[in-house]
Amino acid sequence: MEKRSDHLHVYFLPMMAPGHMIPLVDMARQFARHGVKATIITTPLNASKFSKTIQRDRELGSDISIRTTEFPCKEVGLPEGCENLASTTSSEMTLKFIKALYLFQQPLEKFMEEDHPDCLVAGTFFPWTVDAAAKRDIPRLVFNGTGLLPLCAYHSVMEHKPHLNVESETEEFIIPGLPDTIKMSRQQLSDHLKDEKETPMTEIVKDIMRAEMTSYGAIVNSFYELEQNYVKHYREVVGRKAWHVGPVSLCNKDNEDKAQRGQDSSFCEKQCLDWLNSKEPKSVIYICFGSMSIFSSAQLLEIAMALEASDQQFIWVVKENKTNEKQDKWMPEGFEEKLKGRGLIIKGWAPQVLILDHDAIGGFVTHCGWNSLLEGVTAGVPMVTWPLSAEQFFNEKLLIDILKIGVPVGAQSWSQRTDSRVTINRENIQRAVTKLMVGQEADEMRSRATALGNSAKRAVEKGGSSENSLVSLLEELRKRKSSSN
Repeated sequence: MEKRSDHLHVYFLPMMAPGHMIPLVDMARQFARHGVKATIITTPLNASKFSKTIQRDRELGSDISIRTTEFPCKEVGLPEGCENLASTTSSEMTLKFIKALYLFQQPLEKFMEEDHPDCLVAGTFFPWTVDAAAKRDIPRLVFNGTGLLPLCAYHSVMEHKPHLNVESETEEFIIPGLPDTIKMSRQQLSDHLKDEKETPMTEIVKDIMRAEMTSYGAIVNSFYELEQNYVKHYREVVGRKAWHVGPVSLCNKDNEDKAQRGQDSSFCEKQCLDWLNSKEPKSVIYICFGSMSIFSSAQLLEIAMALEASDQQFIWVVKENKTNEKQDKWMPEGFEEKLKGRGLIIKGWAPQVLILDHDAIGGFVTHCGWNSLLEGVTAGVPMVTWPLSAEQFFNEKLLIDILKIGVPVGAQSWSQRTDSRVTINRENIQRAVTKLMVGQEADEMRSRATALGNSAKRAVEKGGSSENSLVSLLEELRKRKSSSN
Protein backbone atom coordinates (compact mmCIF):
# COMPACT_ATOMS: atom_id res chain seq x y z
CA MET A 1 0.00 0.00 0.00
CA GLU A 2 1.09 3.60 -0.71
CA LYS A 3 1.83 6.09 2.09
CA ARG A 4 -1.27 7.95 3.27
CA SER A 5 0.39 11.36 2.75
CA ASP A 6 0.27 10.62 -0.96
CA HIS A 7 -3.33 9.46 -0.74
CA LEU A 8 -5.14 9.90 -4.03
CA HIS A 9 -8.95 9.94 -3.85
CA VAL A 10 -10.76 8.74 -6.99
CA TYR A 11 -14.52 8.81 -7.57
CA PHE A 12 -16.13 6.08 -9.72
CA LEU A 13 -19.55 6.72 -11.26
CA PRO A 14 -20.66 3.60 -13.17
CA MET A 15 -23.57 3.64 -15.60
CA MET A 16 -26.30 1.52 -13.94
CA ALA A 17 -26.17 -1.46 -16.32
CA PRO A 18 -24.44 -4.79 -15.61
CA GLY A 19 -21.98 -4.50 -18.52
CA HIS A 20 -20.77 -1.13 -17.22
CA MET A 21 -21.17 -1.47 -13.47
CA ILE A 22 -19.45 -4.84 -12.96
CA PRO A 23 -16.12 -3.90 -14.64
CA LEU A 24 -16.03 -0.37 -13.18
CA VAL A 25 -16.55 -1.73 -9.65
CA ASP A 26 -13.69 -4.21 -10.28
CA MET A 27 -11.59 -1.28 -11.52
CA ALA A 28 -12.30 0.70 -8.34
CA ARG A 29 -11.16 -2.34 -6.35
CA GLN A 30 -7.93 -2.49 -8.38
CA PHE A 31 -7.25 1.20 -7.70
CA ALA A 32 -7.86 0.62 -3.96
CA ARG A 33 -5.39 -2.27 -3.93
CA HIS A 34 -2.81 0.21 -5.25
CA GLY A 35 -3.30 2.48 -2.25
CA VAL A 36 -5.92 4.76 -3.73
CA LYS A 37 -8.96 5.88 -1.75
CA ALA A 38 -11.80 4.71 -4.02
CA THR A 39 -15.44 5.86 -3.70
CA ILE A 40 -18.17 4.28 -5.85
CA ILE A 41 -21.26 6.44 -6.43
CA THR A 42 -24.50 4.60 -7.20
CA THR A 43 -28.08 4.03 -6.01
CA PRO A 44 -29.09 1.84 -3.03
CA LEU A 45 -30.57 -0.94 -5.19
CA ASN A 46 -27.46 -1.12 -7.39
CA ALA A 47 -25.13 -0.92 -4.37
CA SER A 48 -26.74 -4.06 -2.94
CA LYS A 49 -25.41 -6.04 -5.93
CA PHE A 50 -21.77 -5.62 -4.91
CA SER A 51 -21.75 -4.38 -1.29
CA LYS A 52 -20.67 -7.78 0.13
CA THR A 53 -17.60 -7.80 -2.15
CA ILE A 54 -16.68 -4.23 -1.15
CA GLN A 55 -17.06 -5.13 2.53
CA ARG A 56 -14.68 -8.09 2.09
CA ASP A 57 -12.13 -5.79 0.40
CA ARG A 58 -12.42 -3.31 3.28
CA GLU A 59 -11.77 -6.08 5.78
CA LEU A 60 -8.60 -6.92 3.84
CA GLY A 61 -7.39 -3.31 4.20
CA SER A 62 -8.60 -1.59 1.01
CA ASP A 63 -9.77 2.02 1.40
CA ILE A 64 -12.92 1.60 -0.69
CA SER A 65 -16.48 2.73 0.02
CA ILE A 66 -19.89 3.29 -1.56
CA ARG A 67 -21.94 6.50 -1.49
CA THR A 68 -25.56 6.26 -2.56
CA THR A 69 -28.17 8.63 -3.89
CA GLU A 70 -31.74 7.82 -4.92
CA PHE A 71 -32.54 6.99 -8.57
CA PRO A 72 -34.99 9.59 -9.97
CA CYS A 73 -37.55 7.03 -11.27
CA LYS A 74 -40.59 9.22 -10.57
CA GLU A 75 -39.05 12.34 -12.13
CA VAL A 76 -38.67 10.67 -15.56
CA GLY A 77 -41.78 8.46 -15.43
CA LEU A 78 -40.15 5.09 -14.74
CA PRO A 79 -41.71 2.54 -12.39
CA GLU A 80 -40.29 2.43 -8.89
CA GLY A 81 -37.31 0.05 -8.62
CA CYS A 82 -36.30 0.49 -12.28
CA GLU A 83 -32.76 1.55 -11.34
CA ASN A 84 -30.77 -0.54 -13.81
CA LEU A 85 -30.84 -0.58 -17.61
CA ALA A 86 -31.42 -4.36 -17.45
CA SER A 87 -34.85 -3.60 -15.88
CA THR A 88 -36.07 -1.63 -18.92
CA THR A 89 -38.24 -3.54 -21.38
CA SER A 90 -38.88 -1.08 -24.23
CA SER A 91 -37.01 1.60 -26.18
CA GLU A 92 -39.25 4.26 -24.53
CA MET A 93 -38.16 3.05 -21.08
CA THR A 94 -34.52 2.96 -22.18
CA LEU A 95 -34.68 6.60 -23.34
CA LYS A 96 -36.29 7.67 -20.03
CA PHE A 97 -33.57 5.78 -18.18
CA ILE A 98 -30.78 7.55 -20.09
CA LYS A 99 -32.44 10.92 -19.44
CA ALA A 100 -32.57 10.06 -15.73
CA LEU A 101 -28.76 9.79 -15.71
CA TYR A 102 -28.57 13.57 -16.31
CA LEU A 103 -30.33 14.12 -12.97
CA PHE A 104 -27.37 12.72 -11.05
CA GLN A 105 -25.37 15.92 -11.60
CA GLN A 106 -26.67 17.76 -8.53
CA PRO A 107 -26.16 14.91 -5.99
CA LEU A 108 -22.73 14.09 -7.45
CA GLU A 109 -21.57 17.72 -7.22
CA LYS A 110 -22.80 17.83 -3.61
CA PHE A 111 -20.71 14.71 -2.80
CA MET A 112 -17.68 16.22 -4.57
CA GLU A 113 -18.07 19.40 -2.52
CA GLU A 114 -17.89 17.29 0.66
CA ASP A 115 -15.14 14.82 -0.36
CA HIS A 116 -12.83 16.82 -2.68
CA PRO A 117 -11.84 13.85 -4.92
CA ASP A 118 -8.70 14.17 -7.08
CA CYS A 119 -10.13 12.42 -10.15
CA LEU A 120 -13.50 11.30 -11.51
CA VAL A 121 -13.91 8.08 -13.54
CA ALA A 122 -17.37 8.18 -15.12
CA GLY A 123 -19.41 6.02 -17.45
CA THR A 124 -19.86 7.31 -20.98
CA PHE A 125 -23.59 8.04 -20.43
CA PHE A 126 -22.74 10.75 -17.90
CA PRO A 127 -21.33 13.34 -20.37
CA TRP A 128 -22.09 16.21 -17.96
CA THR A 129 -19.34 14.87 -15.65
CA VAL A 130 -16.80 16.69 -17.86
CA ASP A 131 -18.26 19.99 -16.61
CA ALA A 132 -18.58 18.74 -13.01
CA ALA A 133 -14.87 17.76 -13.02
CA ALA A 134 -13.81 21.00 -14.73
CA LYS A 135 -15.55 23.04 -11.98
CA ARG A 136 -13.26 21.40 -9.43
CA ASP A 137 -10.23 21.40 -11.78
CA ILE A 138 -9.82 17.62 -11.61
CA PRO A 139 -9.39 15.14 -14.49
CA ARG A 140 -12.39 13.20 -15.78
CA LEU A 141 -11.58 9.78 -17.24
CA VAL A 142 -14.28 8.19 -19.39
CA PHE A 143 -15.15 4.51 -19.13
CA ASN A 144 -16.97 3.16 -22.20
CA GLY A 145 -17.39 -0.44 -21.11
CA THR A 146 -15.87 -1.63 -24.39
CA GLY A 147 -12.46 -2.21 -26.00
CA LEU A 148 -10.21 -0.09 -28.19
CA LEU A 149 -10.99 -1.77 -31.53
CA PRO A 150 -14.73 -0.94 -31.29
CA LEU A 151 -13.90 2.61 -30.13
CA CYS A 152 -11.58 3.09 -33.14
CA ALA A 153 -14.10 1.51 -35.55
CA TYR A 154 -16.93 3.66 -34.16
CA HIS A 155 -14.80 6.79 -34.54
CA SER A 156 -13.94 5.92 -38.16
CA VAL A 157 -17.57 5.24 -39.11
CA MET A 158 -18.66 8.55 -37.51
CA GLU A 159 -15.90 10.47 -39.28
CA HIS A 160 -15.85 8.86 -42.76
CA LYS A 161 -19.46 7.57 -43.05
CA PRO A 162 -18.51 4.65 -45.37
CA HIS A 163 -22.01 3.19 -44.93
CA LEU A 164 -23.44 6.01 -47.06
CA ASN A 165 -21.51 4.77 -50.11
CA VAL A 166 -23.27 1.41 -50.41
CA GLU A 167 -26.55 0.81 -52.20
CA SER A 168 -28.21 -1.71 -49.89
CA GLU A 169 -28.44 -2.77 -46.26
CA THR A 170 -26.53 -6.00 -47.00
CA GLU A 171 -23.70 -4.70 -49.24
CA GLU A 172 -20.37 -4.75 -47.40
CA PHE A 173 -18.03 -1.78 -47.00
CA ILE A 174 -14.55 -1.50 -45.47
CA ILE A 175 -14.17 0.70 -42.40
CA PRO A 176 -11.45 3.13 -43.57
CA GLY A 177 -8.15 3.90 -41.86
CA LEU A 178 -8.02 0.97 -39.41
CA PRO A 179 -4.93 -1.25 -38.93
CA ASP A 180 -6.90 -4.30 -40.20
CA THR A 181 -9.38 -4.80 -43.04
CA ILE A 182 -12.73 -4.85 -41.27
CA LYS A 183 -15.85 -5.26 -43.40
CA MET A 184 -19.36 -4.43 -42.20
CA SER A 185 -22.79 -3.91 -43.71
CA ARG A 186 -25.30 -1.15 -42.92
CA GLN A 187 -27.63 -3.63 -41.22
CA GLN A 188 -24.91 -4.37 -38.64
CA LEU A 189 -24.75 -0.75 -37.47
CA SER A 190 -26.92 0.73 -34.73
CA ASP A 191 -29.78 2.98 -35.85
CA HIS A 192 -28.31 6.18 -34.38
CA LEU A 193 -24.96 5.47 -36.10
CA LYS A 194 -26.33 4.93 -39.61
CA ASP A 195 -29.41 7.16 -39.73
CA GLU A 196 -28.88 10.63 -41.10
CA LYS A 197 -32.22 11.75 -39.67
CA GLU A 198 -32.47 12.93 -36.08
CA THR A 199 -33.57 10.34 -33.51
CA PRO A 200 -34.29 10.83 -29.78
CA MET A 201 -30.75 9.52 -29.17
CA THR A 202 -29.02 11.94 -31.59
CA GLU A 203 -28.55 14.81 -29.11
CA ILE A 204 -27.41 12.42 -26.36
CA VAL A 205 -24.84 10.80 -28.70
CA LYS A 206 -23.54 14.27 -29.68
CA ASP A 207 -23.26 15.14 -26.00
CA ILE A 208 -21.32 11.93 -25.32
CA MET A 209 -18.94 12.58 -28.26
CA ARG A 210 -18.30 16.15 -27.06
CA ALA A 211 -17.53 14.87 -23.56
CA GLU A 212 -15.13 12.23 -24.87
CA MET A 213 -13.23 14.82 -26.94
CA THR A 214 -12.74 17.00 -23.87
CA SER A 215 -12.08 14.26 -21.29
CA TYR A 216 -8.62 13.86 -19.75
CA GLY A 217 -8.54 10.39 -21.33
CA ALA A 218 -10.16 6.97 -21.47
CA ILE A 219 -9.69 4.05 -19.11
CA VAL A 220 -10.30 0.73 -20.85
CA ASN A 221 -10.97 -2.81 -19.68
CA SER A 222 -8.57 -4.43 -22.14
CA PHE A 223 -4.92 -5.44 -22.40
CA TYR A 224 -2.17 -4.54 -24.85
CA GLU A 225 -1.63 -8.05 -26.25
CA LEU A 226 -5.32 -8.40 -27.17
CA GLU A 227 -5.56 -5.39 -29.49
CA GLN A 228 -2.10 -3.81 -29.62
CA ASN A 229 -2.64 -2.12 -33.01
CA TYR A 230 -5.71 -0.37 -31.63
CA VAL A 231 -3.99 0.87 -28.46
CA LYS A 232 -1.60 2.72 -30.80
CA HIS A 233 -4.34 3.76 -33.26
CA TYR A 234 -6.56 5.23 -30.53
CA ARG A 235 -3.70 7.29 -29.12
CA GLU A 236 -2.09 8.37 -32.40
CA VAL A 237 -4.91 8.52 -34.98
CA VAL A 238 -8.01 9.16 -32.86
CA GLY A 239 -5.67 11.32 -30.80
CA ARG A 240 -6.82 10.61 -27.27
CA LYS A 241 -5.07 9.37 -24.16
CA ALA A 242 -5.98 5.84 -23.07
CA TRP A 243 -4.92 3.46 -20.32
CA HIS A 244 -5.68 -0.27 -20.63
CA VAL A 245 -5.98 -1.89 -17.19
CA GLY A 246 -7.77 -5.20 -17.88
CA PRO A 247 -8.97 -7.85 -17.77
CA VAL A 248 -10.41 -6.45 -14.54
CA SER A 249 -12.35 -9.68 -13.85
CA LEU A 250 -8.99 -11.15 -12.78
CA CYS A 251 -9.13 -9.12 -9.57
CA ASN A 252 -11.67 -11.75 -8.39
CA LYS A 253 -9.33 -14.36 -6.96
CA ASP A 254 -11.54 -16.58 -4.81
CA ASN A 255 -14.67 -18.50 -5.72
CA GLU A 256 -16.89 -16.35 -3.50
CA ASP A 257 -15.89 -13.18 -5.37
CA LYS A 258 -16.30 -14.92 -8.74
CA ALA A 259 -19.71 -16.32 -7.80
CA GLN A 260 -21.05 -12.98 -6.49
CA ARG A 261 -19.60 -10.80 -9.25
CA GLY A 262 -22.46 -8.52 -10.29
CA GLN A 263 -24.97 -9.97 -7.84
CA ASP A 264 -25.67 -13.20 -5.99
CA SER A 265 -26.30 -15.82 -8.64
CA SER A 266 -29.77 -17.32 -8.84
CA PHE A 267 -28.19 -20.75 -9.08
CA CYS A 268 -26.23 -22.52 -6.38
CA GLU A 269 -22.58 -22.38 -7.43
CA LYS A 270 -21.88 -25.62 -5.56
CA GLN A 271 -24.44 -27.46 -7.70
CA CYS A 272 -22.90 -25.94 -10.83
CA LEU A 273 -19.32 -26.82 -9.83
CA ASP A 274 -20.28 -30.36 -8.81
CA TRP A 275 -21.85 -30.86 -12.25
CA LEU A 276 -18.78 -29.45 -14.03
CA ASN A 277 -16.41 -31.52 -11.86
CA SER A 278 -18.02 -34.68 -13.24
CA LYS A 279 -17.12 -33.72 -16.84
CA GLU A 280 -13.98 -34.26 -18.95
CA PRO A 281 -11.71 -31.24 -19.61
CA LYS A 282 -12.85 -29.01 -22.52
CA SER A 283 -16.01 -31.10 -23.09
CA VAL A 284 -18.77 -28.62 -22.14
CA ILE A 285 -20.04 -25.63 -24.11
CA TYR A 286 -21.38 -22.64 -22.14
CA ILE A 287 -24.25 -20.60 -23.66
CA CYS A 288 -25.09 -17.16 -22.31
CA PHE A 289 -26.25 -13.93 -23.97
CA GLY A 290 -25.60 -11.46 -21.17
CA SER A 291 -27.99 -9.62 -18.90
CA MET A 292 -29.61 -7.38 -21.52
CA SER A 293 -30.72 -9.62 -24.40
CA ILE A 294 -34.35 -10.70 -24.70
CA PHE A 295 -35.06 -13.63 -27.02
CA SER A 296 -38.47 -14.71 -28.27
CA SER A 297 -39.84 -18.11 -27.31
CA ALA A 298 -39.44 -19.20 -30.95
CA GLN A 299 -35.71 -18.34 -30.87
CA LEU A 300 -35.23 -20.16 -27.57
CA LEU A 301 -36.85 -23.24 -29.10
CA GLU A 302 -34.37 -23.13 -32.02
CA ILE A 303 -31.47 -23.05 -29.55
CA ALA A 304 -32.93 -25.95 -27.57
CA MET A 305 -33.38 -28.12 -30.68
CA ALA A 306 -29.85 -27.29 -31.88
CA LEU A 307 -28.35 -28.28 -28.53
CA GLU A 308 -30.28 -31.53 -28.49
CA ALA A 309 -29.12 -32.38 -32.03
CA SER A 310 -25.49 -31.34 -31.42
CA ASP A 311 -24.66 -34.20 -28.99
CA GLN A 312 -22.53 -31.70 -27.03
CA GLN A 313 -22.65 -31.31 -23.25
CA PHE A 314 -23.75 -27.81 -22.28
CA ILE A 315 -24.61 -25.24 -19.63
CA TRP A 316 -27.26 -22.85 -20.93
CA VAL A 317 -28.23 -19.65 -19.11
CA VAL A 318 -31.79 -18.65 -20.00
CA LYS A 319 -32.85 -15.16 -18.98
CA GLU A 320 -36.38 -14.94 -17.59
CA ASN A 321 -38.44 -13.10 -20.19
CA LYS A 322 -41.08 -10.85 -18.66
CA THR A 323 -42.05 -9.08 -21.87
CA ASN A 324 -43.84 -11.87 -23.68
CA GLU A 325 -45.43 -15.24 -23.10
CA LYS A 326 -44.66 -17.46 -20.13
CA GLN A 327 -41.05 -18.55 -20.34
CA ASP A 328 -41.40 -22.33 -20.19
CA LYS A 329 -43.85 -22.57 -23.09
CA TRP A 330 -41.00 -22.66 -25.60
CA MET A 331 -39.26 -25.63 -24.00
CA PRO A 332 -39.81 -28.92 -25.90
CA GLU A 333 -41.73 -31.45 -23.82
CA GLY A 334 -39.39 -33.49 -21.65
CA PHE A 335 -36.34 -31.49 -22.85
CA GLU A 336 -34.70 -31.05 -19.44
CA GLU A 337 -35.48 -34.63 -18.40
CA LYS A 338 -34.22 -36.10 -21.67
CA LEU A 339 -30.93 -34.19 -21.51
CA LYS A 340 -30.34 -34.68 -17.79
CA GLY A 341 -26.64 -35.26 -17.24
CA ARG A 342 -25.74 -33.88 -20.69
CA GLY A 343 -27.16 -30.41 -20.20
CA LEU A 344 -27.68 -28.00 -17.33
CA ILE A 345 -30.15 -25.09 -17.68
CA ILE A 346 -29.74 -22.06 -15.39
CA LYS A 347 -32.70 -19.66 -15.29
CA GLY A 348 -31.65 -16.15 -14.31
CA TRP A 349 -28.22 -14.84 -13.33
CA ALA A 350 -25.25 -17.25 -13.43
CA PRO A 351 -21.74 -17.06 -11.92
CA GLN A 352 -20.17 -16.63 -15.39
CA VAL A 353 -16.51 -16.08 -14.43
CA LEU A 354 -16.64 -19.10 -12.12
CA ILE A 355 -18.13 -21.28 -14.90
CA LEU A 356 -15.79 -20.10 -17.68
CA ASP A 357 -12.73 -20.63 -15.49
CA HIS A 358 -13.62 -24.31 -14.98
CA ASP A 359 -11.43 -26.81 -16.80
CA ALA A 360 -14.48 -28.63 -18.22
CA ILE A 361 -15.52 -25.64 -20.37
CA GLY A 362 -14.34 -26.00 -23.97
CA GLY A 363 -16.32 -23.27 -25.73
CA PHE A 364 -18.66 -20.32 -25.21
CA VAL A 365 -21.71 -19.19 -27.24
CA THR A 366 -21.81 -15.43 -26.66
CA HIS A 367 -23.58 -12.23 -27.76
CA CYS A 368 -20.11 -10.62 -28.01
CA GLY A 369 -20.69 -8.07 -25.26
CA TRP A 370 -17.25 -6.73 -24.32
CA ASN A 371 -17.27 -8.17 -20.78
CA SER A 372 -18.28 -11.62 -21.99
CA LEU A 373 -15.73 -11.49 -24.82
CA LEU A 374 -12.98 -10.58 -22.36
CA GLU A 375 -14.06 -13.19 -19.81
CA GLY A 376 -14.02 -15.83 -22.57
CA VAL A 377 -10.55 -14.69 -23.71
CA THR A 378 -9.27 -14.69 -20.11
CA ALA A 379 -10.56 -18.23 -19.58
CA GLY A 380 -8.80 -19.32 -22.78
CA VAL A 381 -11.92 -20.59 -24.58
CA PRO A 382 -12.91 -20.15 -28.25
CA MET A 383 -16.35 -18.67 -28.95
CA VAL A 384 -19.43 -18.99 -31.15
CA THR A 385 -20.29 -15.36 -31.97
CA TRP A 386 -23.91 -14.17 -31.96
CA PRO A 387 -23.85 -10.34 -31.88
CA LEU A 388 -27.15 -8.58 -31.23
CA SER A 389 -26.78 -4.85 -30.57
CA ALA A 390 -24.54 -2.07 -29.13
CA GLU A 391 -20.97 -2.47 -30.50
CA GLN A 392 -21.18 -6.27 -30.62
CA PHE A 393 -20.73 -6.61 -34.41
CA PHE A 394 -17.38 -4.78 -34.10
CA ASN A 395 -16.40 -7.14 -31.28
CA GLU A 396 -17.27 -10.15 -33.45
CA LYS A 397 -14.74 -8.96 -36.06
CA LEU A 398 -12.01 -8.96 -33.40
CA LEU A 399 -12.78 -12.57 -32.43
CA ILE A 400 -13.15 -13.97 -35.95
CA ASP A 401 -10.92 -11.94 -38.27
CA ILE A 402 -8.09 -10.82 -36.00
CA LEU A 403 -7.75 -13.24 -33.08
CA LYS A 404 -9.18 -16.20 -35.06
CA ILE A 405 -10.84 -17.77 -32.03
CA GLY A 406 -14.48 -17.35 -33.13
CA VAL A 407 -17.07 -19.13 -35.27
CA PRO A 408 -19.98 -16.93 -36.46
CA VAL A 409 -23.51 -18.24 -35.96
CA GLY A 410 -24.64 -16.07 -38.88
CA ALA A 411 -26.23 -13.05 -37.17
CA GLN A 412 -26.48 -10.32 -39.79
CA SER A 413 -28.56 -7.47 -38.43
CA TRP A 414 -28.35 -5.16 -35.43
CA SER A 415 -31.49 -5.29 -33.32
CA GLN A 416 -33.06 -3.46 -30.42
CA ARG A 417 -32.81 -5.67 -27.34
CA THR A 418 -36.62 -6.02 -27.22
CA ASP A 419 -36.90 -7.34 -30.78
CA SER A 420 -38.47 -10.78 -30.92
CA ARG A 421 -37.75 -11.77 -34.50
CA VAL A 422 -36.45 -15.29 -35.14
CA THR A 423 -33.12 -14.69 -36.82
CA ILE A 424 -31.02 -17.83 -36.46
CA ASN A 425 -32.32 -21.33 -37.21
CA ARG A 426 -31.34 -24.53 -35.41
CA GLU A 427 -29.19 -25.82 -38.31
CA ASN A 428 -26.93 -22.74 -38.19
CA ILE A 429 -26.63 -22.95 -34.41
CA GLN A 430 -25.81 -26.67 -34.48
CA ARG A 431 -23.25 -26.17 -37.28
CA ALA A 432 -21.43 -23.40 -35.36
CA VAL A 433 -21.43 -25.32 -32.04
CA THR A 434 -20.05 -28.47 -33.71
CA LYS A 435 -17.37 -26.51 -35.57
CA LEU A 436 -16.27 -24.90 -32.30
CA MET A 437 -16.10 -28.15 -30.31
CA VAL A 438 -15.08 -30.89 -32.78
CA GLY A 439 -12.18 -31.43 -35.19
CA GLN A 440 -8.77 -30.03 -36.08
CA GLU A 441 -9.96 -26.46 -36.65
CA ALA A 442 -11.53 -26.53 -33.17
CA ASP A 443 -8.24 -27.74 -31.66
CA GLU A 444 -6.30 -24.95 -33.40
CA MET A 445 -8.75 -22.30 -32.18
CA ARG A 446 -8.56 -23.69 -28.66
CA SER A 447 -4.76 -23.58 -28.79
CA ARG A 448 -4.82 -19.88 -29.85
CA ALA A 449 -7.43 -19.12 -27.17
CA THR A 450 -5.30 -20.81 -24.47
CA ALA A 451 -2.25 -18.72 -25.44
CA LEU A 452 -4.36 -15.55 -25.35
CA GLY A 453 -5.74 -16.51 -21.92
CA ASN A 454 -2.20 -16.87 -20.60
CA SER A 455 -1.33 -13.41 -22.00
CA ALA A 456 -4.40 -11.96 -20.25
CA LYS A 457 -3.28 -13.34 -16.88
CA ARG A 458 0.29 -12.08 -17.35
CA ALA A 459 -1.00 -8.60 -18.28
CA VAL A 460 -2.35 -7.95 -14.77
CA GLU A 461 0.62 -9.41 -12.89
CA LYS A 462 3.55 -7.31 -11.65
CA GLY A 463 5.45 -6.04 -14.69
CA GLY A 464 2.57 -6.96 -17.05
CA SER A 465 1.23 -4.54 -19.66
CA SER A 466 -2.01 -3.66 -17.81
CA GLU A 467 -0.36 -3.45 -14.40
CA ASN A 468 2.27 -1.07 -15.86
CA SER A 469 -0.46 0.99 -17.54
CA LEU A 470 -2.37 1.34 -14.25
CA VAL A 471 0.78 2.27 -12.29
CA SER A 472 1.65 4.86 -14.95
CA LEU A 473 -1.85 6.40 -14.74
CA LEU A 474 -1.71 6.58 -10.93
CA GLU A 475 1.74 8.21 -11.07
CA GLU A 476 0.39 10.81 -13.50
CA LEU A 477 -2.63 11.53 -11.28
CA ARG A 478 -0.44 11.82 -8.17
CA LYS A 479 1.95 14.22 -9.91
CA ARG A 480 -1.01 16.28 -11.04
CA LYS A 481 -2.41 16.35 -7.51
CA SER A 482 0.91 17.41 -5.91
CA SER A 483 1.52 20.14 -8.50
CA SER A 484 -1.96 21.62 -7.93
CA ASN A 485 -1.61 21.63 -4.12
